[in-house]
Amino acid sequence: MAYCSVFVDDQEQAFRFYTDVLGFAPKHNVPIGTDRWLTLTAPGDPDGTQLLLEPSGHPAVGPFKAALVEDGIPCTAFGVADVHAEIDRLKGLGVRVLTDPTPAGPVTVAVIDDTCGNLIQLFSETPAT
Repeated sequence: MAYCSVFVDDQEQAFRFYTDVLGFAPKHNVPIGTDRWLTLTAPGDPDGTQLLLEPSGHPAVGPFKAALVEDGIPCTAFGVADVHAEIDRLKGLGVRVLTDPTPAGPVTVAVIDDTCGNLIQLFSETPAT
């Protein structure tokens, strides 16, 4: 997989959140009219899958995003080393956490608000007992 898109309401706000708060690294920032081809990668993996911060301008995007948020469905999921520690860190930064870490079989999951119209699931493997 080369790209994964997340539709965002404001590319600049999304860029700041995904880099400054979540820790993604900038990859491409190419102006395209009033928008940008704006991609990020996981820190330390500059050649890995790119996250495209896609503008939400298409008429179908708004209702789709609103329906997902209303139903509490994350638009994507990111793996982290320790979801408990990551949620504690994000809460300290003022990130809105909708679901605290919750066991779900082989993983522990949490859900945050990305400030750009999306819910994002964070997960880590649940240690074997």
